[in-house]
This record gives sequence, structure tokens and C-alpha cells, in this order.
Amino acid sequence: MSTAPDTAAASAHPWWKGAVTYQIYPRSFADSNGDGVGDLPGITAHLDYVASLGVDAIWLSPFFTSPMKDFGYDVADYRDVDPIFGTLADFDALVARAHQLGLRVIIDQVYSHTSDEHRWFQESRRSRDNPYADWYVWADAKPDGSPPNNWQSVFGGPAWTWDARRGQYYLHNFLKEQPQLHVHHPAVQQELLDTAKFWLDRGVDGFRLDALNFAMHDPALTDNPPAPDTGKVRTRPFDFQLKIHNQSHDDIPRFLEHLRALLDGYGDRFTVAEVGGDNALAEMQLYTAGQSRLNSAYGFDFLYAPALTPGTVADAIGAWPATEGVGWPSWAFENHDAPRAVSRWIEPEHRDAFARAKMLLLMCLRGNVFLYYGEELGLTQVDVPYERLQDPEAIANWPLTLSRDGARTPMPWASDRPQLGFSDAEPWLPVGPDHPGLAVDRQEADPRSLLHLTRRLVALRHAHAALLWGDLHVVEATDTMLVVERVADHQTMLCAFNLSAEPAAWAPAQPARWRAVEAVNGVADWRFPPYGALVAQRIA
Repeated sequence: MSTAPDTAAASAHPWWKGAVTYQIYPRSFADSNGDGVGDLPGITAHLDYVASLGVDAIWLSPFFTSPMKDFGYDVADYRDVDPIFGTLADFDALVARAHQLGLRVIIDQVYSHTSDEHRWFQESRRSRDNPYADWYVWADAKPDGSPPNNWQSVFGGPAWTWDARRGQYYLHNFLKEQPQLHVHHPAVQQELLDTAKFWLDRGVDGFRLDALNFAMHDPALTDNPPAPDTGKVRTRPFDFQLKIHNQSHDDIPRFLEHLRALLDGYGDRFTVAEVGGDNALAEMQLYTAGQSRLNSAYGFDFLYAPALTPGTVADAIGAWPATEGVGWPSWAFENHDAPRAVSRWIEPEHRDAFARAKMLLLMCLRGNVFLYYGEELGLTQVDVPYERLQDPEAIANWPLTLSRDGARTPMPWASDRPQLGFSDAEPWLPVGPDHPGLAVDRQEADPRSLLHLTRRLVALRHAHAALLWGDLHVVEATDTMLVVERVADHQTMLCAFNLSAEPAAWAPAQPARWRAVEAVNGVADWRFPPYGALVAQRIA
């Protein structure tokens, strides 16, 4: 029986459906010029390695001109490369090399806010009647001089900052250096669409839309109501409110339809929304509904989950049924905003086995999957000391907020080189003390390593239509066992995972009808050691 997806069936699906995308955090991947910060030429030099994983695409976190108050998510020029990362010519060379290797290139677009150093904001704050006056969200003070309403910023404190030049407050849902764009404004929308066109014309294959549900607010500036006390520790004023009026406006889908129309003019491009918050699922499905909005949405079901349990997985995937009109999900266990999963979810003694099971599980999910740089190595979270913290949220809320810096540390390329081959200089964040043993060169030399297993599992996903784009239904989800079935093109795959530290036994009703095609951690005869996992194909 052939294991490759049928050619005709594959041609009926866009390239991105079921794709595996590798997220690169440019500051931390590879430094080519010895300044301790990763850059675009460093990425280009290592694209052969990325292609060797068998992934379909790369996603580059922001590399645009920025004062780096939030490390590129505070954009000062949407259409240029920050000098710390290189030049537009370096970006063009990266795209060309990626395409030579069969890799698509997805980049971030940050549409909800800019840097306060952006030219638009500098003009906007000069007066109330200049051409950019309404490109940001400005409001008068209350009679007592206090902010216009009670909205709070994600990073702590009121979401409003007074600007003496205009004699008004401006809105910022994140840092005060990230003023909120007035995306309701037609001219702002057109400028954002023109920016998207600029990068599409340079050859990018799609966009990840950052913090998309923050793109539009309630123009009436209605106060947010208090959030009920759930007993969970609340470390920020932001956590004390229901975020009803400062985000998630009903006009966002209409703007997305304009964006989709632009992308459709370029053929097989891909869009994925980042959506977090209290109503993330409803908003993700709203933004991906039908054929005129975004292709996919990327949520936080796993990124902030306290544990990877069968119930957690079953609930997340069950919320995206293969129903007409329901969008296509994207999944990640790690990214630049969440602690490394092998440190977050598992005790050190089970880390290696868990990493293997986790990787197989990711490759069996219905939807697109995102691998974060170093996840294929099993990188652990680095405990970055306070004096070396860079993350503004971690600094503001220390020690109650776990630093995002610990998941952004340098990629370990060579175990015996200074800075593990990332740079010739002291890097912007410290290397992990246990990362030499996880370095690329060490794992390349070990055929049993997680790196080699990752390549095999990515290939497994691509070889089976059922795993790429097939339907999914949960067969069983107990305290320990998760079993799902994937079905497509007359192919049925059974994926079973023991997500506990205790042995388990589970078997289908007719075991002889199934042939194992992959197993990790010693699964045999339907007996699952701790974190044992199996994928089997129906043969009769």
C-alpha cells in the first residue's frame, strides 16, 4: 500500500493546508556579523538546515525598522529592515534562497499599533488638524484630568498616556511606546494594505497577523466591566477587566475581507491570525469563516496550558470540527511568547521521552502546525537572571511573570564553539547552560536524537493524506490515554498517546486490522510505556 498522498487529491488542496512551518526569531537564530544579535544573513546561511527538517515554510518574527522596545513588534517603518538585521537586499536574498530550497516565507504584520518613533505618529502628535491627526486613537482627558476611560494595557497600568503637544491622551494596548493605530480610518486601512502589497511584491508567501483582535476598538470608549474573580492569581491590572470594548470590534472581519481580496490576487498565499484573550475561539473562527477572510488562526490553547493532558488536546481539537464554514486551525506547543514546553509541562527525568511523544502528537493534529526554532532539539527554558532580562513585560512584572526571554535564547549550533556557534561575541541573551548537549552538531551525530526523529515525523505527516488534511475524531481521552483517528482519501490512521508517566495498555477493537507505521518510546503490542505513542494505518 502506498504511503504517499494521492497526487490528484494533493492538487485539490492548497500548499498550506496541513503545512509544517518553522518559526525563526531573528535575534536568536544566527549572528553573521559578530554583534551578538542574530540577523537575516545568518538565517540565510542556515536555511539548508531548516530545509533538511522537511518543513514547508518559515515564519520570520519581525525584522522591520524598530527602536526595539518590544523587539520589533514596535514598528517604526513597515517597509524596511532594521539595520541590526541587515538590509532589504539581505531580505531579498533570504527569500530567493528559501524559494530555491522549496521553503515558503511568511512574515509578521503588526496592524494594531506602531512604534511612537514611526513617522505617522510623530506627525499625528504635532497637532489635531494635520493629515495624520486621526491615524491614532486620541481622546480628551476627563474633567478631572484623568484618562478617558478605565482601559488597561497588557504590560501593566492604564492604556492611555498623556501627550502635552496635542493636549490629549493616546491609546496603547501594550507599551506606551506602541501607540494604537486608528484602523477604523479608511486611510490607515489603505496604508496597511499597501504595506502588505509591498512585501507580496518582494515575494513573501503569506502573513502572520499579530494581535489581530486588538486592531479596532469601540469608538465610544466605553468602560470595560470588571472580570469575575476566578481564584487565579492576577498579576496585572489588565487581568481585572473583561476586555470587551478595547478590542475585538465587529468591523475587523470587514477589513480582513479587503486584505484577503488583495492576497487572492497573488495566488497561493497564506494568512494566519494570532488571537488571544477571553473570547479567542469565537474570534478565531469569525476571522477564518468562509472563503473571504483569513486561511487560518493561531491561538494559545497549548502555549499557556498548565499541562498537556488528553482532555486539553481533545477540547482544543474538538472546537474545530470539519464543518462547512468553520475555519482551519493552526497549532503550536512553543513560540516566542511562551515558555519552552519541555520545561513547562514535564519533570526533567521524563523530558526526553516526553519531547518525542509531544513531537509525534503535534504532527498528528488536524490543522497547520508550527515548530519553534530549537523545538526540534528539545531546547529547555533558560533561567535568565534579572540583570540580563530584556523582555519589557518580565521586567515590569518581575518576578510574577515568567520571562519570555527564557524561550528566546541563542540557537545552539555547535557544542564546543564559543556561544555554541551562534555568534563570536557575547549574545544579547545568555546561552542555556544545558544547551551544549542539545546542540545541532551533537544531535546530527546521534541517529537516536530528537532532531533525527523530528525529520522522520515531519516526513510521516507529509506521506499520509489523513495526517495532512484528513478529518479527525477523538476515539478516547482518559486521564492518561489520548486516541484519535484521522481519515482522508480512503486512508485511516490511528494515533494513540500515553501522556502520563505510568505504563498503559490500550488496543482497538480489531488490532489485526492495523499496521504500525511509527512508534516512539518503546510501544509494542499495544502496550504503552510512559509517554509511549503510536501511529497505525488501517490495512483491512
